Amino acid sequence: MNLKRILAASAALLLSLAAMAGEKDGKIQLYGFIRTYAAYDSRESLSSIEDLFYYMPKDQNMVGENDLNAVGSFRFAALTSRLGVDVKGYEFGGWDMGAKIETDFYAGVTGVTGTAQLRLRQAYVTFGYDDLYFKVGQAWHPLAADQPDVLSLNAGAPFNPFSRTPLFLVGYEFGDFSVDLAAIWQMQYTSAGPDLSTADGHVYGVGSSASADYIKYGKTPEIYLGINYDNDGFLARLGVDMLSIKPRHINAAGVALSDRITTFNPYLYLQYSDDDFTVKAKTVFAQGGEHMNLNGGYAVTASSMDNGLLDPSASWNYTPTRNSSSWISLKYGRALQGVLFVGYVKNFGTSEEIVSPDYLYFSKNSYSNMNSMWRVTPTVLYNLGKLTFGLEYDITGVQYGDFGGDDAKFGLATENLHWITNHRVQAMVKFTF
Repeated sequence: MNLKRILAASAALLLSLAAMAGEKDGKIQLYGFIRTYAAYDSRESLSSIEDLFYYMPKDQNMVGENDLNAVGSFRFAALTSRLGVDVKGYEFGGWDMGAKIETDFYAGVTGVTGTAQLRLRQAYVTFGYDDLYFKVGQAWHPLAADQPDVLSLNAGAPFNPFSRTPLFLVGYEFGDFSVDLAAIWQMQYTSAGPDLSTADGHVYGVGSSASADYIKYGKTPEIYLGINYDNDGFLARLGVDMLSIKPRHINAAGVALSDRITTFNPYLYLQYSDDDFTVKAKTVFAQGGEHMNLNGGYAVTASSMDNGLLDPSASWNYTPTRNSSSWISLKYGRALQGVLFVGYVKNFGTSEEIVSPDYLYFSKNSYSNMNSMWRVTPTVLYNLGKLTFGLEYDITGVQYGDFGGDDAKFGLATENLHWITNHRVQAMVKFTF
């Protein structure tokens, strides 16, 4: 029997096996949108690429009697336009399978200057059998997946967790309930850690960095466990996230260190929908949480010192900051929609005494002297078929302070407390396909 006959017979066998297994072709669907934002800020603010992903207003920068950060700014860009492919409805041997790959142009820009480039947002496969289901690839972090109804690109951050990350998730449904267990890694959204450079007189360990190396050398995936309830328009999720990382794995001499910090982040999410009305709410009590764009981090504990000195060649102990992040959003309407978002964040500092605020490793998208924060965002949307026009007014206030007194020993800036407020007006035009 020649090779052609062998291949033909093999193909026929595979086709017959597929038919016996009950293979069903899936559907490939292209989707996306063209989206353009225009936004004005009343003062200098912390934000990312093209200043469209907004976090918070910056603290005062006083020179004499002038606050250099009390200056307005404007931006206008379409680089958040998106393109994706969904594969749905494929079945084989009783298994339901699907996939998603999604990209946008939100890369390649420094500040507000540059050329927009493609970047990966999501890429994962799903498969399930009866009540058992799996998701493998890069997808929304379970704590970040449920988002408020806002026009803004930040999807409620830093009040709402924000992270897309590599994960392996397994779940099981039983009636109106389901349970999820996930192992999660880091890539774009990473943990904070110590700046270990010594160049130009820099003190080893002072100041923050951010890297996926901390979880890489920790050799332990982030673990998520959650339970869900979904029935008659009501959705509830209760879960907890555990992260264990090594901020340092060797010292300058190449000797292995036992540094490690393990944190827990419990959360509750509630949602109710009825016709044209939707209400959503979420609260997270985070230890750290900076890898999800929350306002937190961790610090070296005072117990790491020997005779009042911190030895860079010895292992260090760490304690996380504790912060509460909560929000609620209301949406009503269909063609003409009104949305209201309200959020609040409170920094409770650390539970253990720290070396000093210099050894506090905080979120790169926040400031360690932030005490509390609020946001109110009314939005109006008008939907004309696939075309949407939006106008949003974002008011964000941050209470900053100075480190001093006993509270500074626990990573809290409570001296000279003062409020800083930014007013952002943002317009959007989006065509969805």
